[in-house]
Amino acid sequence: MNAADLARSPEMAGAIASAAALFRRQFPDARANLTPWRDDPDTRRFAEEESVDLAFHFPGWSPRLQCRSLLIQLRLAEAPGQGGSQGPPRLLGVLISGMTFQGEQWRLATVGDWQASGPNLPQPEVVALLQQVCRDLFALLAA
Repeated sequence: MNAADLARSPEMAGAIASAAALFRRQFPDARANLTPWRDDPDTRRFAEEESVDLAFHFPGWSPRLQCRSLLIQLRLAEAPGQGGSQGPPRLLGVLISGMTFQGEQWRLATVGDWQASGPNLPQPEVVALLQQVCRDLFALLAA
């Protein structure tokens, strides 16, 4: 789900803002987008309450990242506001996709070996930076 739609509690709003700040610290030229998905019936049909989706758009194509945008999905232990939880959300995993107008160029998931895969991979130092951001997200949203 769009991150903006899930910022219903102070804990969730703070977690989303902190996650966005982590990415902006490493990629200061990127513009945050807390509503990467359209609000239409087809998109709503695939909404996942346990995920927080946000994107970061660059001013142009980034040769280091091999994309124009990063789509980030944070998988949570439970949907925000469900199960009576009162604290910050607990992160289960992160999926980062490098996107262009042609579609997904690569993805990095925090399962398995945490390596990027796809036809147009970012530079190795950028992969290491993205892996560090994921580690920072886990530290931020640990239960």
